[in-house]
Amino acid sequence: MRVGPHASKGRAPRESKNVLRLLVVREQIISCERCPRLREYCQRIGREKRRAFRDEIYWARPVPGFGDPRARLLLLGLAPAAHGANRTGRVFTGDGAGGSGDFLMASLHRAGFASIPTSRDPGDGLTLSDAFIAAAVRCAPPGNKPTPEEIANCLPHLLAEVDALPRIRVVVALGRIGFDAYLRLLKHRGVDVRPRPEFAHASVNALPNGQTLVGCYHPSRQNTNTGKLNARMLDDVFRIAKRLLEPSRPRGVKTSVTHT
Repeated sequence: MRVGPHASKGRAPRESKNVLRLLVVREQIISCERCPRLREYCQRIGREKRRAFRDEIYWARPVPGFGDPRARLLLLGLAPAAHGANRTGRVFTGDGAGGSGDFLMASLHRAGFASIPTSRDPGDGLTLSDAFIAAAVRCAPPGNKPTPEEIANCLPHLLAEVDALPRIRVVVALGRIGFDAYLRLLKHRGVDVRPRPEFAHASVNALPNGQTLVGCYHPSRQNTNTGKLNARMLDDVFRIAKRLLEPSRPRGVKTSVTHT
């Protein structure tokens, strides 16, 4: 299920309302100009392009989230890749065979959250079921390093998307920046988590609002090529997420899984 212009056709009134809210948020994100450094960089990358994509028109705008409006699972990444989502306009899409998008989607497919195991372009037929993917920062940052101010500027977009996804129960933070961004969102909503959870791969943290925050190494090539994150480790995270989404799963449990 993908949020798009015709996504509300034939759906129940409440679900259609959520789809429409997400479409409004999508337009707000796309038109954002809050970070001049990021906007200039994304547009410059879109003009210069990579040789392999020289005949393509780059998206080169802020990238909204993507997924199921009824999602109970939220995945929160860092930011669009300069020649990935900044080119295609869809999160974790188009960064090459074996890139972060394929690595992530293969695991989501094995867990039953994604319809296909790859994420190559917005027209590839990929749909997400019970999952929605967003990012802490919506524009590709130089060196993949946004400033604290740029992360803060994007928080309202994440707040708006989360508000339009009322069924979220589990949040998988893909990397420390995503982890910290969600804790910052909760604090903004008046939910101050004490003691403050520490980011770790496959850590499970019960939150006061009834949600669960799960840490996960980011599926970047830097992590997957070095073995810091492998397919088994990522599959472990989504197995944890699926268990937490089971109706009989007790809440308020904090556990962690370590890998060697």
